[in-house]
Amino acid sequence: QVQLVESGGGLVQAGGSLRLSCAASGRAISTYIMGWFRRAPGKEREFVARASTRGDSTDYADSVKGRFTISRDNAKNTVYLQMSDLKPEDTAAYYCAAGGSLRISTMSSGYNYWGQGTQVTVSS
Repeated sequence: QVQLVESGGGLVQAGGSLRLSCAASGRAISTYIMGWFRRAPGKEREFVARASTRGDSTDYADSVKGRFTISRDNAKNTVYLQMSDLKPEDTAAYYCAAGGSLRISTMSSGYNYWGQGTQVTVSS
């Protein structure tokens, strides 16, 4: 079992930045694909970003490319999401996830473990 705890969310003005962290416990995350998803009010959960086991391969949703960066520190068992140039449409609860399939790593079904989420609110 892997337990995931997100932190770093908050209220920020449009154009601002936040860095989310996801601390894992229970197992080392070094063998897991790590991803970030988000769910805005009234919308389905959507893929944001993912990193391969060593972090040398990343993928992003088109809506966040060039603004968000996923990274991981396996030694610290932690994954990060650096978010810049935030927009009101980025407002959502952000979830960290751990999974095993790179092939379907942009899909929720590719992940076995989920955190409880951290809220990000971007004001205009």
